[in-house]
Amino acid sequence: MEQMLSLVDQNKERYINELRDLIAIPSVSSQKNHDTDIRRCAEWVANHMIAIGMQKAQVFETPGHPIVYSEWLGAPGKPTVLLYGHYDVQPVDPVNLWSSPPFELSLRGENMYARGTADDKGQIFIHFKAIEAYVRNGGRLPVNVKMIIEGEEEVGSPNLATFVADHKELLKSDLVLISDSSMFAKGVPSMKYGLRGLAYMEIELTGPNRDLHSGSFGGSVHNPIQALTEIISSLHDKNGKITIPGFYHDVLALTKAERTAFKKLPHNDKRYAKELGVKELYGEKGFSTLERLWARPTLECNGIWGGYTGEGAKTVLPSKAFAKISMRLVPNQSSAKIAKLFEKHIKKIAPKTVEVKVSTHHGGEPVVTPLDSPGVQAAIAALEKGFGKKPLYQREGGSIPIVVQFKKILGLDTVLLGFGLPDENAHAPDEHLNIDNFFGGIRTSIHFFNELPRFWKGKK
Repeated sequence: MEQMLSLVDQNKERYINELRDLIAIPSVSSQKNHDTDIRRCAEWVANHMIAIGMQKAQVFETPGHPIVYSEWLGAPGKPTVLLYGHYDVQPVDPVNLWSSPPFELSLRGENMYARGTADDKGQIFIHFKAIEAYVRNGGRLPVNVKMIIEGEEEVGSPNLATFVADHKELLKSDLVLISDSSMFAKGVPSMKYGLRGLAYMEIELTGPNRDLHSGSFGGSVHNPIQALTEIISSLHDKNGKITIPGFYHDVLALTKAERTAFKKLPHNDKRYAKELGVKELYGEKGFSTLERLWARPTLECNGIWGGYTGEGAKTVLPSKAFAKISMRLVPNQSSAKIAKLFEKHIKKIAPKTVEVKVSTHHGGEPVVTPLDSPGVQAAIAALEKGFGKKPLYQREGGSIPIVVQFKKILGLDTVLLGFGLPDENAHAPDEHLNIDNFFGGIRTSIHFFNELPRFWKGKK
């Protein structure tokens, strides 16, 4: 083990230069003019997998961008880890807000700046180098490793679930490992074990059959914008609780141990509010901020529009008004069930003065990986050795839909071993990854592969 960790220290400059080559490929999945770059990036990843010692690598075609698969299966009888990541990145606009060219890796202070450093090229590269350290120090890993690195995560992974379902045998493994998230804070290694789900809805209200002059018709018909705001305002009570009947029926309560673990995290409400530029925080009473963010369901209006919003004045009473509503869900809530409850409630409370239409855009299920699972236990031990301090526990307020698909299609739990930080500007100008976290991540990955067989022995 010491020899491998020493290899990491000896090759830091080379690792950064190799990451620089990967970063330089502008693999923006949402823009057609980068399709050739996406292809070039997929081939770079496949070639690099062979270079680090994987036994095979293959670029699979999909109706969209390619998926790269690779494997090393030289540890019979040992657990198999399925490593998932993505090589595609977000657009870089507005370019003028970058302090350095977005596809040129720049070292400034404690960080590496470029698009893809944190999300997700830098984080998957961490595991590439851990694997390489094993192969170069004896040629063998203590576990079997399979990888799928896709090129469509930033556009919703439209072809990934189908690929997984069509290649069940190829992807047969014991657990999934994903590094596409963050730790709680710098110097605070944390184990993320839960994600919220999502139900995303749209409301359309129609009043009169056309836009009307507000002077000639105001006071005679119900303005759809007013009706819509009345509906939205009624969806929370004075204590921040969601008023949809049955909404909380299936919510899995936090355990006492989880609430205690959250309190150990170095969170400060006043500092958090100041960072967000608000005077006071808001949310469901009876729960801490972190509990509300990670383990309680929420309902938010993401957008509202209707009538005239252009320059100057136009005294119009609009025919229609619209709103988009997202609801973050927690175990054991179902996105389909919540969507039905939402639609039923909206149609019930909508005034007879307007017609209402409710549409479901998409949904995703919440997920929690048991803390006593061997993958999580191995990750906790690895984090402590990789960063030199005992990790804390946290959940994530957002969603990673593929985690649910891995569970549903392959029956696998996922270990979320993120090495980013919350303020690293993923999806924004000046995206960056902390250099210490990058190398701490490599050390952690080396330890994870080494620790997993020990914890797996106790698995029933």
